Amino acid sequence: MDSLRRQWLLRAALAAATPWPHSGWGRTPPLRDDPFTLGVASGDPTPDGVVLWTRLVPGADAPPAALTVHWELAEDAHFRRPVQRGQALALPAWGYSVHVELQGLAPGRWYHYRFRCGDAVSRTGRTRTAPAPGALPARLRLAFASCQRWEHGHYAAWGHVAAQAPDLVLFLGDYIYEYASPRDTTGLARVHGLRHARTLQDYRDRYALHKSDPQLQEAHAACPWSVTWDDHEVQNDWAGTLGREADPLAFLEQRLAAWQAFGENMPLRAARRAQGGQALGLYRSLDWGRLARIHLLDTRQYRDWQACRAPGSSGAASVHPHACPAWHEPERTLLGAAQEQWLARQLARQAPCWSVLAQQTLFAPRHYPSGLRSTDTWDGYPGARVRLLQALERHPQRNTVLLGGDIHQNYVCRVHADPGDPASPVLASEFCGTSISSRAGTTQERLDAIARHNPHVLLARCAERGWALAELTPRLWTTTLHAVDDPLRADSGAQVLARFVVEDGRAGPQRA
Repeated sequence: MDSLRRQWLLRAALAAATPWPHSGWGRTPPLRDDPFTLGVASGDPTPDGVVLWTRLVPGADAPPAALTVHWELAEDAHFRRPVQRGQALALPAWGYSVHVELQGLAPGRWYHYRFRCGDAVSRTGRTRTAPAPGALPARLRLAFASCQRWEHGHYAAWGHVAAQAPDLVLFLGDYIYEYASPRDTTGLARVHGLRHARTLQDYRDRYALHKSDPQLQEAHAACPWSVTWDDHEVQNDWAGTLGREADPLAFLEQRLAAWQAFGENMPLRAARRAQGGQALGLYRSLDWGRLARIHLLDTRQYRDWQACRAPGSSGAASVHPHACPAWHEPERTLLGAAQEQWLARQLARQAPCWSVLAQQTLFAPRHYPSGLRSTDTWDGYPGARVRLLQALERHPQRNTVLLGGDIHQNYVCRVHADPGDPASPVLASEFCGTSISSRAGTTQERLDAIARHNPHVLLARCAERGWALAELTPRLWTTTLHAVDDPLRADSGAQVLARFVVEDGRAGPQRA
């Protein structure tokens, strides 16, 4: 009976997770504290619009009522040249988050925005629209990053990203980590008192923790972001409908809570945040005029369980392919059939100068000298990787670049048409970035051995934490890998680790 009741409750919760309501405006009660302590953000720019975001923290003494939030957009930081203004409801049921989807803006323009609730005014954010569909902009400055475990380091990297003033940030997953702080705090930058996240309030508290960081707030306020997730927004190494729990229903309940918190805290459109509770529609394409088309992928929500991973295990492991029959099954998928078909259709469209596949992890093969293969990266889904390479061959792009994260290491690779044959044609370039703060868990000696064993690997580094900045022009792609000097210092400086270029019409990175 308890099992039936739980199933009914879960179905009811899934059915209720429809796009967010737009009911009548509530009266704003007086607030004693600043409700904008989590900052502001914007995201997913189009030629005529962008999403504005904030999440209120009303204070413990505030009544649990909807709050009316006023917003305004202007051409200047002093708001002397207003463009649009309006109001939105911050609802307790959605964590007091606000998502404003703007339309009717001029293409290729920078704007400033802010929010007001009662007498409190948020900081001012800066955002922009994408270029017009037929335009060929001179450049796009694109920062990409991932993996920011709170305890492992401060977010000095984000302060440097904000100072670089990119046009767009791509966040490729692991915005939060679900873990409690370890008992042994040796070598940690900071700790927190939150428990291991499992409930909606747990996940809301975790986002509030991360978003309290002033340098992360600076980066969000500097430009629009387009975001996707990886595993730690829910649970380490989750795959599709399965987690480590022996009871699948318990994991689905946890996943639903994590999904809602992710939608509440990211600058996503309503169509992305909720699709009848069955999925979050995170894979999408973003056009930057005729200069670039960014395909933002989701390698978590639709993937098969990792090959030969024991049910209920806390994480995926590496395997010897000869000892793991499931590893060889060609139909196993990392993207899911629907996303694979969608991506093939996107690739069949008229190609821009740069076709960007922004996803979570390392795409190129990583053959360990021991013969082991990772089961949580594309190495664990060789059939899925072959299908994507075949799609790129069927629909030749002018230039293809893959971006990734997840592994807390910097990799720069040539992507060959045949992953097992380094003499096969080079189809694409890959830049897999290190983490903002999360530790690598390996040694440089091991990575040096991997690089020697994999001729397509041009750089493999594990010691550095940081981010990457890519500058795209019609004729050249330049990726600069940045590393902070000391992730344990909030005021850390930064340095250039390496710089690579990709020339128009010549696949494969070259060291600059």
